[in-house]
Amino acid sequence: MNPPPPPPPPPPADAAVAAGVAPPVVKAKDLVERVYVWDWVVRSTHWVIVFSVLILTVTGIYIGDPFIIVEGEARENFVMGTVKTIHFYTAIAFTLSVLSRILWMFIGPYYARWHQFIPTTKERIRGIFGILGFYLFLRKDPPMCVGHNPLAGVTYSIVFVFYMVMILTGLGMYSVYAGTSYMSSFGFLLPFFGGPQTARIIHHIGMWVLLGFFAHHVWSAFLVANIEENGTMGSIFSGYKFFPQKWRKKPNE
Repeated sequence: MNPPPPPPPPPPADAAVAAGVAPPVVKAKDLVERVYVWDWVVRSTHWVIVFSVLILTVTGIYIGDPFIIVEGEARENFVMGTVKTIHFYTAIAFTLSVLSRILWMFIGPYYARWHQFIPTTKERIRGIFGILGFYLFLRKDPPMCVGHNPLAGVTYSIVFVFYMVMILTGLGMYSVYAGTSYMSSFGFLLPFFGGPQTARIIHHIGMWVLLGFFAHHVWSAFLVANIEENGTMGSIFSGYKFFPQKWRKKPNE
């Protein structure tokens, strides 16, 4: 299978909206341009993943180490069974959102596409060092980017790898309890992770890695939003970012 061709250079900001084309800019009265960056698929999958990870974390910790003990017969209380049911159905929502977002990287609009994650141009590669310099206090301001900044894009690519590891280890572990269900067919995944116990350990470690990423993601989003003052935090709700009207296309777009 041949790798996908490199993306074309970003089109002018006022180009017509189409798949893989930068959206138009709306000029406001206060000399600020409103750019539609995050479409509804990006925003919805983002929030489903966020809440799914939170629910999966709480239920997963309980499954691994039950901290609620209820007196009486298990069949009368069914606490563990209820927690596992919530965990499994939330995992379905998480899996569908991750797979939908990956598909959207190839068929979605410009700022949702895969080239926002994998640096394929010299400008994006240079942008990685520019953002890194900002985080290391070597420069005052981060390079201006409309979509994902290059360093964040690479980080999100790694995070999606962790998402897939969590999904595959979860499917493999579930196959042990699936009985004659079609889900038992996912048992072929377990040998790739060294068996069910090793898969469980990988699953557990992956949870903490993702929680660490979430904490940094929230912190960095507030930091950059406060410095750039371009509506970064609000954009994940509305889809819009704001830029000086004199600004058009920057190399790290």
